[in-house]
Amino acid sequence: MSSAGALYRCRSWFSDQGWKPFPFQLQAWSTYLDGGCGLVNAPTGSGKTYSLLLPAIAEGVERMKADPKSCDGVQLIWITPIRALAKEIHQSAERAVQALGAEWEVGVRTGDSTQKVKQAQKKKLPQILITTPESIHVMLSNKGYAKLFKNLRAVVIDEWHELMGSKRAVQCELFLSKFRALQPELRTWGISATIGNMEESMEILMGAEPSAEPQIIKANIEKSLVIEPVLPEEVETLPWAGHLGIRLLDQVVPLIYENQSTLIFTNTRAQAEIWFQQILAADPSLAGILAMHHSAISKEVRAWVEEALYDGRLKAVVCTSSLDLGVDFRPVDCVVQIGSPKGVSRFVQRAGRSGHRPGATSKIHFVPTHSLELLECAALRKAVDEKANEDRMPYLRSLDVLIQYMVTLAVSDGFRSGELLTEVRGTTSFASVSDEEWNWCLDFIVRGGESLESYDDFHKVVVEEGVYKVISRKVSMRHKFNIGTIVSSTMVKVKLQKGKFLGQVEEYFISKLIPGDAFWFAGRCLELVRFKGVEATVRLSKQKKGQVPSYMGGRMPLSAELGYFLREKLEESATRDSFEDPELALVQPIISLQKERSAVPTRDQFLIEYLEDKEGHHLFVYPFEGRLVHEGLASLLSYRLGHFGKQTFSIAMNDYGFELYSDQPIPIEDGLDSDIFSLEHLREDLVSSLNESEMMQRRFRDIAQISGLVFTGYPGKNITTKQLINSTKLMYEVFRDYDPDNLLLRQAYEEVHEFQLEEARMRAALERIANQETVFNNIDKPTPLAFPILVDRLRETMGNESLAERIKRMQLDFG
Repeated sequence: MSSAGALYRCRSWFSDQGWKPFPFQLQAWSTYLDGGCGLVNAPTGSGKTYSLLLPAIAEGVERMKADPKSCDGVQLIWITPIRALAKEIHQSAERAVQALGAEWEVGVRTGDSTQKVKQAQKKKLPQILITTPESIHVMLSNKGYAKLFKNLRAVVIDEWHELMGSKRAVQCELFLSKFRALQPELRTWGISATIGNMEESMEILMGAEPSAEPQIIKANIEKSLVIEPVLPEEVETLPWAGHLGIRLLDQVVPLIYENQSTLIFTNTRAQAEIWFQQILAADPSLAGILAMHHSAISKEVRAWVEEALYDGRLKAVVCTSSLDLGVDFRPVDCVVQIGSPKGVSRFVQRAGRSGHRPGATSKIHFVPTHSLELLECAALRKAVDEKANEDRMPYLRSLDVLIQYMVTLAVSDGFRSGELLTEVRGTTSFASVSDEEWNWCLDFIVRGGESLESYDDFHKVVVEEGVYKVISRKVSMRHKFNIGTIVSSTMVKVKLQKGKFLGQVEEYFISKLIPGDAFWFAGRCLELVRFKGVEATVRLSKQKKGQVPSYMGGRMPLSAELGYFLREKLEESATRDSFEDPELALVQPIISLQKERSAVPTRDQFLIEYLEDKEGHHLFVYPFEGRLVHEGLASLLSYRLGHFGKQTFSIAMNDYGFELYSDQPIPIEDGLDSDIFSLEHLREDLVSSLNESEMMQRRFRDIAQISGLVFTGYPGKNITTKQLINSTKLMYEVFRDYDPDNLLLRQAYEEVHEFQLEEARMRAALERIANQETVFNNIDKPTPLAFPILVDRLRETMGNESLAERIKRMQLDFG
């Protein structure tokens, strides 16, 4: 087979289109055709898809001339993290196949595929299969999978940076280990935007022992990014706390008219619903040319929005991260970000949806939702200029995913322990798994381990002549419905009385409504008719007001990189007289008030505030390290303060700091004298503070679902969130009390420390605090920094409207 011939085909097709390949595309083509592996690092809209799609197809054309049978079945698997992206890849692949003269079929396999397609693909796969990590694992649960993949030549994992830092990346590692066992010459490639730990991400993708020296192929295309803040005339227009940004609506609507097409990004689905509703209320003439896109809306509606955006029928779309990635539509003229995205990489990704082509300038309008977010806008501008990118921390030794994978293989053709262990140790995630840990996993899938041996439901796998297999049809069926690592709350289908499916909301929201209650969803005001099982029947309502579904876990924490630049901009706002950033000039009245009531910390200072009022005693602490780290620091501080006397605390936090609230005086000055923020005994004190914590139980709940400890139900017959919580809580308590060495319990503990509390980041924060001057101030009224944290605690106990009224009163009282 001629790699020169394949390279010529790639060059010729580009030339026919009037395109000139970038150096990174030429390098990727040559490396691929020479049998190499690697990671293509290129910005959005730079032609990265064709850097790998073309050589794979061109090589296939050359190979078919020499050996037609070698191209039977799947040749290239293209993994995409989101189903919507599959459509764009499919169009690109079809176009290239036709142009290069390859007699190849291009197919898609996702959770949205029909049963007819899935059944056909059990017998034969197309030469190019565009799919998701979950769908590959489902295919590995089918008998005879080895025949389907026998001619597989390459796997490309698109948007690898999106998978890194999630258990879906672990799924990729595991199926790659199986494909490498079936096809040792397999070429593995990834496509990634820039992240902080690029080398590590490539190592994880390539496995512990790559067959060839992998390469990172960088595009080195400088993409210009302009950040335009949407600012009020006076900072007083913005609230001191909040996350909606609706007060700047009148300045956002004109942007829709000034541009041919606009994407309005929000951080949560609830925020998207509210902005869609408010824009239409402000300008009803936008009805029909304004749409909404988020993951809870039905796939039919999402597909219509994507097509209408592609065809130019829509003027604007209010969306969430569901349109972050390369869903296929023409480059939009305008991108609007509502509120801080909390991360530099996420912000750059969204901005890249405008000017989505090589050499074009990306422009994004930042809409602050409260006054202090003006600082985050300035911090983002500096972070983008400095090319700061967050690391994506990988999940290592995720035994819940490994156990699920072992049962997947047992459901299909079975596996032999020694052979599978060798494959699994070829991954970065499980390279260090000991024989003892492996045997524990085997024992767990065969008899449920020590604690669950007496319960037949946990005897899933049997051993016959050294082969581990599932022989129970019930176990097999239940497992196939459980494959995946995306764990979410129980979802309820929302259907109109006439039968049209609108999408899904979380059960915990809909269960609080009674028939006749109105709520906004999918851009419409709906009235609940009845709620039964996992289906809510609704009808259209003429009411103007209604609740908006909120989704648990919707808030993203401030990244370490953005936190660093935020502290820098906070100091700049308080120490300079003139500013390059317009946001810093506008926020001066708030900064002045913070100085008047307390202090504005410099990068060398650590601010603590103490307030005693009629409600009780409040301690405010400001590390500026994100809400997850603050949750852990608050638990740690409350535990250590307990050494000075028994005391109960309520905890609230945001991305800037946290509050400990008590009805008794808080002995913080004694604590400071005792070096209460010390790194000494950090792990032990965290363990003590978290033993009964909801954090551990929440994390174990996810692990229990992934590992198959609990069955969440068949489609349309899911167990309720309450049932799920109760059953996993019972297991958690049994393991904690009677099987403390249980490896899944240990995993929950490790994940809480590494991902929930971000312990490494917490250590870095405490080291920084140790070298800072502590500024301790008693205050008479809440400061601008303290106010949003107070509101965060109130938000947990009050409805949206009563909270809004309370915030107005508090701002008048304290302002």
